[in-house]
Amino acid sequence: MAQKPEVTGFFDRRTWSIQYVVADPETKKCAIVDTVYDFDEKSGQTASTNADRILEFVRDNGYEVEWILDTHPHADHFSAAAYLKQKTGAQTAIGEKVIEVQKLWKDFYNWPDFPADGSQWDRLFADGDTFRVGNIDAKVMFSPGHTLASITYVIGDAAFVHDTLFMPDSGTARADFPGGSAKVLWKSIQDILALPDETRIFTGHDYQPGGREPLWESTVAEQKAKNIHMAKYKTEEEFVAAREARDRTLPMPKLILHSLQINTRGGRLPEPEANGRRYLKIPLDLLTGASWD
Repeated sequence: MAQKPEVTGFFDRRTWSIQYVVADPETKKCAIVDTVYDFDEKSGQTASTNADRILEFVRDNGYEVEWILDTHPHADHFSAAAYLKQKTGAQTAIGEKVIEVQKLWKDFYNWPDFPADGSQWDRLFADGDTFRVGNIDAKVMFSPGHTLASITYVIGDAAFVHDTLFMPDSGTARADFPGGSAKVLWKSIQDILALPDETRIFTGHDYQPGGREPLWESTVAEQKAKNIHMAKYKTEEEFVAAREARDRTLPMPKLILHSLQINTRGGRLPEPEANGRRYLKIPLDLLTGASWD
């Protein structure tokens, strides 16, 4: 029997993101997964509301944070990893292919001096690496496709699959970001669905189809039987054709150019300039061809 961590999800309605606290009930050690540092693109204001809510939960439950984990450099929200490390002292980690993402976006942002070496995190995980949350065994699965750096964390019986699979009524994630691939995404999904049927699946977003309440937990068995993409498209060729056709109709996430310059730095905001203010840098006409609607 796989070990069963306590998993608590925190839904951010502004970005439809789910953040997680994953705890060993025996030792009270925990990991925090895919956190959000708040940003309002209209006013340029930042805040730590989401992260502070999680820290309050951790304190109230007597948990000790061992890990601050990101599954990939997010394109639709800022990571709170750097903020949480400052508050807790816990190790930060992400997949080792983040270096390839850094190299790609270093060029896009024209950052000649940016160290694209992954040194912004304490640990870079490779496919098959293992670690522990308290006494609960955890392993890393390389799950590219949505991005070229995406990984899945399997902590006991719980798999944190980021933006590879959504809830069964929402299907699968897009694969048209720089470095993404629908063909590669198909392979990653097959690897996830090869986990034991009772494995709990925790997704990174929920867009509330039909206006239902947000949901984020399913199982491998439910995904195989009910996922609207995986149940319908039985071959790689069918899936890739449908995924690519769908992706061609989608606008870019509104925060992709804001977020990647934060998240390739491990969640660190730009350094203040001479006047004490921080500034984002937005490359124009970089992501062409996407829908504007």
